[in-house]
Amino acid sequence: MTVVHAVIGGSGFYSLGDDFRIDRCEKPETPFGRTSAEIQLGRWGEHDIVFLPRHGEIHQIPPHAINYRANLWALQAVGVTHIFAINAVGGITPDLPPQTLALPDQIIDYTSGRAHTFFDGNRQDIEHIDFTLPYSKTLRDSIIAAGKSAGIDLVGTGTYGCTNGPRLETAAEIRKMGKDGCNMVGMTGMPEAALARELSIEYATIALVVNWCAGIEASVLDMEQIKKVLADRIDSVKSLILATLERVTR
Repeated sequence: MTVVHAVIGGSGFYSLGDDFRIDRCEKPETPFGRTSAEIQLGRWGEHDIVFLPRHGEIHQIPPHAINYRANLWALQAVGVTHIFAINAVGGITPDLPPQTLALPDQIIDYTSGRAHTFFDGNRQDIEHIDFTLPYSKTLRDSIIAAGKSAGIDLVGTGTYGCTNGPRLETAAEIRKMGKDGCNMVGMTGMPEAALARELSIEYATIALVVNWCAGIEASVLDMEQIKKVLADRIDSVKSLILATLERVTR
């Protein structure tokens, strides 16, 4: 099987930068509608890569309105077998302050109203997938090893709590999620991870902590500060992915 890696970009991550040479763009129609944006296929450094910004080219699609099924279906249609998913998150626990890169190994889904499966009764082949470990262990291990080799600080475990958005959470909601075992909170981790599993795509999240969650600190959340963290740490996220690609393709 030919291995094809893709990056799904989240908030603040709308391109792979000037060193990504785009060979072609596709925006295929799927049984589930249109993708968030054109799928870019090209060469990033020494590596073939596919890129899709889940919020659209200019962050015009809110988390609850993303067509996750179309995005994942289309990525598989162009041959993608492995996905690096970039997610901006808030930190709950002391080990996840702003600017931390983390690699969750578990997820709790607090969303509602999202089309969350390909097996929705309109297809004959209904399956109940095993989601005990929601992220690819093989891909996670490669990212962790690459981060160590490249000297990139990375928290290698965690539980991602996924909320509906686009509003941020209340302090009481964050306290509840912390008691549930979550140490980071985002809005786009599900159903993306489960849909990848339904399609047998190896999938791992690289979470960038952009703020403390509501109620963790006395100050009000500052969107400008969140944007600054995103801008400051994008290069570290890219370096981590490139280091992983070097490791798995050599």
